[in-house]
Amino acid sequence: MLKILRIVLVIIGFVLGGYILISSNYEGLPYMMFVIGTMLLVIGIAEIKQNRKKMGIVSIIGSLFVFYVSVEGLLF
Repeated sequence: MLKILRIVLVIIGFVLGGYILISSNYEGLPYMMFVIGTMLLVIGIAEIKQNRKKMGIVSIIGSLFVFYVSVEGLLF
């Protein structure tokens, strides 16, 4: 289940990134950052399930930072 979710999030992030690069419309950047943060969260949960707790915690902390940057970009 997590592997499928990770693949879907990668595809969504790739499509958003490609659209942002081609159109030069950077207003969608916070949404792409939100998708990347969600992907990092899913990766962190998968790592913790595989008993690689240090890497999982690092991924979750990274996702929290990306979520913060994304919300800040949406609000300002």
